[in-house]
Amino acid sequence: MKEMVTAIRLLALLTLLTGVAYPAVMLLAGKTLFPAQASGSLLNRNGSVVGSALVAQKFTAPRYFWPRPSASDYWATPAGASNLSPTAKALLSAVAARRAIIDQDAGREMLFASGSGLDPEISRQSALAQIPRVMRARGIDSAILEGLVNKCTRHRAFGFLGEEGVNVLLLNLAVDELTRK
Repeated sequence: MKEMVTAIRLLALLTLLTGVAYPAVMLLAGKTLFPAQASGSLLNRNGSVVGSALVAQKFTAPRYFWPRPSASDYWATPAGASNLSPTAKALLSAVAARRAIIDQDAGREMLFASGSGLDPEISRQSALAQIPRVMRARGIDSAILEGLVNKCTRHRAFGFLGEEGVNVLLLNLAVDELTRK
């Protein structure tokens, strides 16, 4: 019986430490040191949340830059890959359909979904390849759109780590802001 009481006390103590105290300290540290990231990197425009800088959103209108395809149709809950094999008829027909509507120079990344299906960035090449479509739809000079792509490009860390990427939501918000003026 003495061992049982000791085990229950130990369980209660560890539950308080690892289930209450530690998460509370980490939450407080995150909110204090990294307030934007701890809140989901939410983007606000005119007092309302328009999305997160960390999660892709569905853009299909010609006037917007498009993100990579998503196997979950940009829903965060069932996010993930399609798990289709490279020879699956469903994948081949989906890629053929995407190839028919995607700008030709956008590259392979615009034909295949990312692993999570929620990748918020595309390559600079894919963004630049979409400029003619967005230019025609909005009537904005291509040099201005290229400047916005450059402004929204995240460069390699320390000049050599990772790949450059363009956050599609930030880019589309910048284009919307430009056309409102």
